[in-house]
Amino acid sequence: MPIVPAPTHPRRLVFLGTPAFAVEPLQGLVASGHDVALVVSQPDKRRGRGGGLTPSPVKQAALDLGLPVGDRVADVADTGADLGVVVAFGRLIKPPVLERLAMVNLHFSLLPRWRGAAPVERAILAGDDRTGVDLMVVEEGLDTGGIYDRAELPIGPDDTADELRARLGAAGTRLLLDNLARGLGEPRPQEGEATYAHKIDPAELEIDWTRPPVEVHRLVRIGGAWTTFRGARLKVWASALDERPGAVAVPAGGGALHLVEVQPEGRRRMSAAAWANGVRWDDTERLGT
Repeated sequence: MPIVPAPTHPRRLVFLGTPAFAVEPLQGLVASGHDVALVVSQPDKRRGRGGGLTPSPVKQAALDLGLPVGDRVADVADTGADLGVVVAFGRLIKPPVLERLAMVNLHFSLLPRWRGAAPVERAILAGDDRTGVDLMVVEEGLDTGGIYDRAELPIGPDDTADELRARLGAAGTRLLLDNLARGLGEPRPQEGEATYAHKIDPAELEIDWTRPPVEVHRLVRIGGAWTTFRGARLKVWASALDERPGAVAVPAGGGALHLVEVQPEGRRRMSAAAWANGVRWDDTERLGT
């Protein structure tokens, strides 16, 4: 791995990222005066009913900022940059590239816990009460590099994955900019038992109503949870463990979960109360049927 140069400000950087929560760090680098020579993101994808090609959120943000954009990782070696910054890029970076350009990564967990693709979701599903963001060395292994610095954040009992990612993105941006300004220093090895945040399988999002309410609530909080009602699919967008005005209590393992916002198949999102009134919900009925 190449040696990270002594701190200079501004630096000439390349940025590799894809989803919406990687946009804030990119914008922060530009706003702080760093010279972003190239942004690399995943290729455009077909989205929506029209099937037109749509750029990733990071690519669109880069275009809005007037930055050069590409989807070939190998191109970073020819930019004259002294450092690469990676935030949720979505692809492993191969050794020949890392041999030519040192890279750092913002990873949204307290490593070595939750290495991999879905650290925020896995932390919520496991019931973790804390998480964080690590500024780490990019190396060939999956999230195995040493750690330059970290910020820790609590996970509230009702925090959704989107809310938590937004907070981690803001904390990670501050962490990145502060460390670039003062110099990265020497990374320390990861300590502790490694766990892996495998990508969420769509099958995992089907609600099992025999599970305790707290576990079902965690599944709802990561986004995309669904069940069935009278043979049709029902998405559950928001829930609560306690009684709330307008919430609808439904049986779960050993207690009740209170539905707050749902989406019946083929319809818009709506309050659980509106849905229950529309279908004439009966307290004796069960979801998942």
